[in-house]
Amino acid sequence: MKPLKFRPLLKQTIWGGSKIIPFKHLDSEMEQVGESWELSGVKDNESIISEGEFAGKTINQVLSQLKEKLVGEENYREHGDTFPLLIKFIDARQQLSIQVHPNDDMAHKRGLERGKTEMWYAMESEPCAKLRSGLKEKITPEQYQAMVANDTICDAIAEYDVKEGDCFFLPAGRIHSIGAGCFLAEIQQTSDTTYRIYDFKRKDKDGNYRQLHTEQAAECIDYNVEEDYRTHYEPKKNEAVTLVSCPYFCTSVYDLTEPMTLDYSELDSFVIIICVSGEGSFTDNEGNETNMRAGETILVPATTSELKVNGTIKFLEVFA
Repeated sequence: MKPLKFRPLLKQTIWGGSKIIPFKHLDSEMEQVGESWELSGVKDNESIISEGEFAGKTINQVLSQLKEKLVGEENYREHGDTFPLLIKFIDARQQLSIQVHPNDDMAHKRGLERGKTEMWYAMESEPCAKLRSGLKEKITPEQYQAMVANDTICDAIAEYDVKEGDCFFLPAGRIHSIGAGCFLAEIQQTSDTTYRIYDFKRKDKDGNYRQLHTEQAAECIDYNVEEDYRTHYEPKKNEAVTLVSCPYFCTSVYDLTEPMTLDYSELDSFVIIICVSGEGSFTDNEGNETNMRAGETILVPATTSELKVNGTIKFLEVFA
């Protein structure tokens, strides 16, 4: 079974920019595209396969048909017919809201299927790009609510300059915000649950303030303070570099200028390949060849034991 490609789900947002359409080589006049959902099993936002024998079907339809052959035995046992990860590209022309996501326990308490742990990998962003991640000073839930009310909550959140290749891990509960100028790949649990804490007094296209979830967020925030919230790693050519390894996903980055073989013979999982720059070809152990270029994402089924990669290409490799 060859790797699957998908139609992107483009999302227009009040903060969206103009990078996603050309990055993905799309013929579209859409403006203010803030997100491209590359691979999604979220209900009512499921990715549709774009080519091959499953063309026109959603990812969850194919999953219910192929089961563990697509995602691996343990993943299917845990998640059933819902694909467990959500992959996005995000282009922020303006500052996004300050927000937080619940963990699994809090989500279940509130009748939701799962929480949302995620990560960001920065692509070529603007020179001025910044983002916020994690508390930089100890505050109580009561102080948090007061700081939201008096417009000073940003003073308590760590802020970082962003450049290409930067990585941030965001476990559920970590307060965060994407700043203007950021262009990111986002990997997360399959969930669209976001608690918006503060939105800079911004109004939507109809002149209304967007809904805030200040009180719901208060219960979800991790109030612990860490010294540094950036993920540090040493970039290397022509070998895997691990970025994040957590209970929900493992992500590595590859920056290849020469052929390489990826061995998945001992892996009980699907693999997602997200091309962030360059182009190349991926040939599996059955001889199926898939060409990729920047802006494309493929899903490699769990039955694949080997991928041979050729090209000058930089990509993220994700499995669960």
